Amino acid sequence: MTPALARITVLSGGIGGARFLVGLIAHLRAINPDGHGGTLTKVTVIGNTGDDIWVHGVRVCPDLDTVMYTLGGGISAERGWGREDEHFTVKDELAAYGVEPTWFGLGDRDLATHLIRTQSLQAGFTLTEVTAALCDRWQPGVTLLPMSDERAETHVVVDDPEQGRVAIHFQEWWIRHRAQLKAHAFVMIGIDDAKPAPGVLEAILDADLVILPPSNPVVSVGT
Repeated sequence: MTPALARITVLSGGIGGARFLVGLIAHLRAINPDGHGGTLTKVTVIGNTGDDIWVHGVRVCPDLDTVMYTLGGGISAERGWGREDEHFTVKDELAAYGVEPTWFGLGDRDLATHLIRTQSLQAGFTLTEVTAALCDRWQPGVTLLPMSDERAETHVVVDDPEQGRVAIHFQEWWIRHRAQLKAHAFVMIGIDDAKPAPGVLEAILDADLVILPPSNPVVSVGT
């Protein structure tokens, strides 16, 4: 590995970005090994947080978690998201109580991550700090940063039969409606107050190579 490619920054979404990173890390370990199973190349991943959502009282960061689980060996290989060997007992119990939303399911193992994140955020820690703490367990082999510590959520403008034209959360449009509702626009809620998380701009400006892996160009890397 030449010194010119000692630092790589990846702007990643969820499943597509995570799978790309698996191949990238394997390649770097082969061509620039550190002698301990890793790589001498410093890889920083800036994860999309536009898909983040509050659900059942917890803060869910789907793309950050997908990257963390995938590189840490805990992802469900079948689904490409969530934990391996997952159960959905809590989801089923919430549905039995009639608690909405029923269309967004959190696995029992996955829920532990969201509980820790939520408690930490409510205690005053930033999303950057919480993400680093979660990665201490999973050891993804990269520096994983959220794009912002502030809320910047993707919403989709659609036509509602009763309310007229409204903006709904991307997750509702994507999961509940399976992206079948005509999208008139995509808007970022909170974008005016959001700023890059600590280390994000430096990771981009100081990188020898910046990569945009395959992902949704509108609601993932486009965020």
